[in-house]
Amino acid sequence: MKNVLIINAHQFYEGISAGRLNTTLVGVIQEEMEKFGCSVQHTAIEQGYDVDAEVQKHLWADLIILQSPVYWFNTPWIYKKYVDEVFTAAMLSGHFITGDGRTREDSSKQYGTGGTLRGKKYMLSLTWNAPREAFGDKSQLLFEGKTVDEVFMQNTANYKFCGVEILPSFSCHDVMKIPEINSDIMRLRKQISAIL
Repeated sequence: MKNVLIINAHQFYEGISAGRLNTTLVGVIQEEMEKFGCSVQHTAIEQGYDVDAEVQKHLWADLIILQSPVYWFNTPWIYKKYVDEVFTAAMLSGHFITGDGRTREDSSKQYGTGGTLRGKKYMLSLTWNAPREAFGDKSQLLFEGKTVDEVFMQNTANYKFCGVEILPSFSCHDVMKIPEINSDIMRLRKQISAIL
């Protein structure tokens, strides 16, 4: 992997989320990628973007990393808007997919196999107030034993639909109540090193 696109989905909320942690993590990701000789491009959704340029960034990238806070168990709404605009523009211009994979002539083909972005990878890097213990444990009521990757399947599905390989996610947990920023940064560096 030589080309990396980092998408920062942070959305500012006065008194709750200024975005310092997500900005720090974007910097850590960039630093690690450049250490391995990768070229890096950024998009900070809240600062605005050009839809066609975002399509081109996705076509250029070998690895796409979404850095996002988790608001109400999902990414900020500006990320959904970004996906709707970028992926729709890509579809209309003949990029990302050639259809949904099925044909009228061959019903054995599977839905979701028409993506043209094979060979690319996608990773979520998330900041949560939810504790690590809330995931992957069936005794925890809210997520019913689901992992972070299972909880965020609706986010990764659009990339998988387009043929992108989904990498295991990274999460900083308890960021408001019991932050462990230094150890989180060390874990993030280690995970990126393992990917590269």
